[in-house]
Amino acid sequence: MFTGLVESVGQLSAVVEQPPGRRLVIAAPSFRDTDPARDVKLGDSIAINGCCLTVVEIDGDELSFEAGEETLSRTNLGELTAGSTVNLERSLAVGDRMGGHYVTGHVDCVGQLIERVDDPPWANLKFSVPAPFAQQIVAKGSIAVDGISLTVVDVGADYFTVALIPHTLDATTLGGRQVGDRINLETDLLAKYVQRTLQFGNANDQADASNPASPINTPWSPQS
Repeated sequence: MFTGLVESVGQLSAVVEQPPGRRLVIAAPSFRDTDPARDVKLGDSIAINGCCLTVVEIDGDELSFEAGEETLSRTNLGELTAGSTVNLERSLAVGDRMGGHYVTGHVDCVGQLIERVDDPPWANLKFSVPAPFAQQIVAKGSIAVDGISLTVVDVGADYFTVALIPHTLDATTLGGRQVGDRINLETDLLAKYVQRTLQFGNANDQADASNPASPINTPWSPQS
């Protein structure tokens, strides 16, 4: 579990083919911690552009991760090359402050930056999103964009907008994002559960209406 508060921006040192997956080697000197209890360890879960991966090797300031075929095809990690920058966040520890919102690290879909309006040092971004996932986004709600917890300003049938403060632009990869770039999206966990509950409720209502003689719709009476 993560919070969507990016701790560091790393840079891809190498992308090594390991069919059907790849090994991603990321240089992240500012991500390491001088406190051994807080430092990154083998087996740790790290959100890379919002996608949860496991640390499989540590070599100085370089961390290695293995991404499978499913991950590469369903996220923007498959587009990374040497030199690409990525957002990094360690998994939430017991006692940590919840500054963003609950982010699972399971990317729902990939959207695209379709409009960028800069008002230095601020910026307003508009992203496309597949329609089924747009139903899980609400204005003033939360969404993870490349692992960054953001507040939704506006949402439509197939898009949403966000307003970025200078710190977010400076401390994450969004500052360098341009129109056409593809980004990982994870909708709010609570919105998923609400949508699923409503779907089941509607399905049950329809089933009851089509079968009025079912035990659910038959009043109970004591046996004589």
